[in-house]
Amino acid sequence: TDGAGTHDSFAWLSGSTSHPAQVGSPAAANEVLSHPPLVPDFRGARGAMQPMDIQGGGAASRRDEELDAMENERMLNTADGPPSPTRRVAAQTTEAKGVANLALCFIGLQASYLTWGIMQEKIMTTQFEPTPLVPDGIFPSATFCVFSNRFLAIIVATLLTLKTHGTMKLAAPLWYFSPCALSNTISSWGQYAALKYVSFPLQVLFKSAKVIPVMLMGKVINKAQYSVSDYLEAVVITCGVATFSLSKSSAGAADQTETKTFGFMMLTAYICSDAFTSQWQDKIYKAYPKQIDSYQMMFGVNCSAILFTIGALVISMEIPPVVEFLTYNPTALLYNIITAITSATGQLFIFYTIKSYGPVVFTIIMTTRQMISMVLSTILFGHALTMGSCFGAALVFGAVFYRIHRKRLEKRARSAR
Repeated sequence: TDGAGTHDSFAWLSGSTSHPAQVGSPAAANEVLSHPPLVPDFRGARGAMQPMDIQGGGAASRRDEELDAMENERMLNTADGPPSPTRRVAAQTTEAKGVANLALCFIGLQASYLTWGIMQEKIMTTQFEPTPLVPDGIFPSATFCVFSNRFLAIIVATLLTLKTHGTMKLAAPLWYFSPCALSNTISSWGQYAALKYVSFPLQVLFKSAKVIPVMLMGKVINKAQYSVSDYLEAVVITCGVATFSLSKSSAGAADQTETKTFGFMMLTAYICSDAFTSQWQDKIYKAYPKQIDSYQMMFGVNCSAILFTIGALVISMEIPPVVEFLTYNPTALLYNIITAITSATGQLFIFYTIKSYGPVVFTIIMTTRQMISMVLSTILFGHALTMGSCFGAALVFGAVFYRIHRKRLEKRARSAR
């Protein structure tokens, strides 16, 4: 998940139309990209957004039909009689605007989530000025990072909810959002905390293995069904992650932290909690199919999540060292502010891209972002990659792009029937 509680991009790679951006998640969505992409609900009023079900299950076919209906309506609207010169010019103008808007979406998503990822790594790995309470100079609280992102996410969600519905009243009680808010908080915390023990490139690839707990949670919570291809792709992705993580560099001791057990525990907590979050959010959408849209989900989950983060900060007594650390190191505060802002802007670009160009285009853009972020992290933070690491990364991204292509072909086959 990204900083605003939205799904990171790989959360949307397990099917044709994914769960909603996990809204607690560039990234969000990482997170973002924490969360999950959304598509217009053509059944409800006010253009409500519904979760994209990339995991499969009962909701997937229904939402595929909605996307097909939108495409058929668009084709009918553009086929009303022979093209006149005026209509041809108008069509060319519209096409040019569409290309420009797509370029804007691509740049906006890349800029938001690449910046978010870099700032996230800087916060958790930079050696800042030591303080009396934090003598090692390492940022003392991953929980505070989650809190800062949730704080801004609530402001954005409140404004969007008021603009769309004119009220902040939710159809579902606030406690109904608590299970996924708690799991979203745990996943975001694990994502930040893991960076103290594993490299960012490994974290990026490890997120791809989220497809396995997502499938397990889908079967348990929503009785979802998956094809043999889904399982085979999950196995290939897992093998790629394992190959990458076990290919140690001999360049020096700096990369030995990549294999620390605690880091893998944090990543496992992240992907399992994130998988539960998307499935529980889908459960809420099914219980309130026309009363809850993406903005209300973002508001409800973040309201619950920020209570959990405040409680965790108080119980762990991390507030005094964090305040002292930020006083000594204002740069760390600036990094936190940037992650919160880029997470929010990334979430807005997610909504617009999915609505305008569909889940396939969005997934390709975000997968490309993951590849670029790995390269940037390797260059900026000096992570050494062996041939084995590169092979593992190629396995993961190859399986991901094959999955995108396969789901696209399946959708075309359904449309042709």
